[in-house]
Amino acid sequence: MNRSQLSEISQPIKSELQRFEELFKQSIKSKVGLVDLIAKYIIRQKGKKVRPLLVLLSAKICGGITERSYRGAVLVELLHTATLVHDDVVDNANKRRGFWSVNNVFKNKVAVLMGDYLLSRGLLTAIEGKDYDFLEVITSTVKKMSEGELLQIQKTRKLDIDEETYFKIISDKTASLIETCCTIGALSATDDKNMVNAMKEFGHCIGMSFQIRDDILDYDGKFSLTGKPVGGDIKEKKITLPLIYSLNKVTHSEASHVKKIIKNGKKKENIAEVIEFVKANDGIDYALTTAQTYSDKAKTSIKQVPDSPSKIALEALIDYVIDRKN
Repeated sequence: MNRSQLSEISQPIKSELQRFEELFKQSIKSKVGLVDLIAKYIIRQKGKKVRPLLVLLSAKICGGITERSYRGAVLVELLHTATLVHDDVVDNANKRRGFWSVNNVFKNKVAVLMGDYLLSRGLLTAIEGKDYDFLEVITSTVKKMSEGELLQIQKTRKLDIDEETYFKIISDKTASLIETCCTIGALSATDDKNMVNAMKEFGHCIGMSFQIRDDILDYDGKFSLTGKPVGGDIKEKKITLPLIYSLNKVTHSEASHVKKIIKNGKKKENIAEVIEFVKANDGIDYALTTAQTYSDKAKTSIKQVPDSPSKIALEALIDYVIDRKN
């Protein structure tokens, strides 16, 4: 996400985000030298902290930011960071957003253990604060994220993902954590179940829209929202919504031909052929319409929430996700 636009969206909680930064730094400190060294390396990479932003904005529109809200924001950022470190090992990634990945610098064994450390620090944060409701939400999310990743690996081997399976994968892999951010933010500020459910639905819908939009950018952009170059999903044999729709529009033999290219080809011309196939069969337009539907649902889900600068910021975030060009 563009930092200047994100900075505008975060204005209603600017000082709260600064406090979060300090608490997050403290949370990953360790007396073990290597752990502390890697922790400092991770902090220097300066991610955009979209997930803590969602926790704190969700708390603010549901009654106000509390100490529990900060613990919730630290918890989700620790979980998110742990999954990124593990993902880079799984994907054999050398870089993440221009920085050398932890596994590239410190090797796979250390990266896996560091991911475990970050996850355990997150769970301990919840236990120490007696935030057992957070613990219930987050452990369910870790389970979903793992299942989503494994389901994608299973389906990628056979290249047989249909729309239903695709939505299940992105719901578990991506939307579940965004949904968790908004749920934990709401839980930290209110006991109103309707409000908590509204924020949960908001998080799910914006998470789905975010991932679909990112998958579109693999076919139509410079870099995806996750910092991958265009065509990265095709190289990794990932079948996403623009391609699923396009494959369903053509004859069985043509679909088989395209799948064969994906299975065998990592050359630029192979990737370019698949991208052109998707564009020619309206896969991008279909996926954009689907992403817009989820964005509209996200806006509807928070209609009942009273107007405030934080609500405006969340609505701006929805628009930003759907309007991204790179």
